[in-house]
Amino acid sequence: MSSLVRDVLGSLREPEFWAYSTWLDIVTKYRRSRLGLVWLLIPPLIYVLGVGYYFAKLQGLSPLEFIPHLGVGYLLFRFLMTIITESSLVLPANSSFILDGHARLTDFVFRVVAKGLFYLSVAAPVLIVALLVSPRLELWGLAISLPALVVLILNAMWMGIAIALLGARFPDIHELMTSVFIFGFILTPILWSASAAPPGTVHGVFMRINPLYHLIELVRAPLLGESLETTTLFYVAGLTIVGLAMTAYLYRRYARFVPLWM
Repeated sequence: MSSLVRDVLGSLREPEFWAYSTWLDIVTKYRRSRLGLVWLLIPPLIYVLGVGYYFAKLQGLSPLEFIPHLGVGYLLFRFLMTIITESSLVLPANSSFILDGHARLTDFVFRVVAKGLFYLSVAAPVLIVALLVSPRLELWGLAISLPALVVLILNAMWMGIAIALLGARFPDIHELMTSVFIFGFILTPILWSASAAPPGTVHGVFMRINPLYHLIELVRAPLLGESLETTTLFYVAGLTIVGLAMTAYLYRRYARFVPLWM
């Protein structure tokens, strides 16, 4: 894993390229708008509170209990979707840097990760308010949810690196990932509860083979005082180990070919 580890550590030691440039991209995008960066807060505000209230009433649930469930699920799903879908285009989009000799490809994937983290941070106040007024919030769950969030980010990073390599070789990967996430949103308990898909049912099986469900549930369940299935713990552990090993192999084997694919 020396090749991947070396580049990841190099990117972490030199965040000027990926962190600062991402911040500049976001600022320049909204600088002509009257509301500016406030626009980043409006979509999660409408979705978490508006859609959360609507679907809570639709299912006969208490909005104060359902909105945090939807809010955590939606924000984490959007974070994963942003990283994976945009990583499929990030290397071709930065081909000028790569062809000019910028060989550390992790810098470009880290730009996407930084963008996802920034959007997640901006939306966090909406979620914090929803959690504070909810009777489901378990403060002890923070001791589990915060390390679980680190595990989720780690998985998002290896997924982003792997998808970036595949996207550089196969341009259709972006369209495939977009379609997969449309289907994945339906299979992930965000607008509905995981209890609606019990083990042993067909829809329960489909939900439990979905990695997005397990990654989101690992963070959300302790925070809302829900018990984690043992399957989720083993699933995430296996996904992390196998995913890192696979990505390390792909990076060591194929990263040097990216300039040729460009």
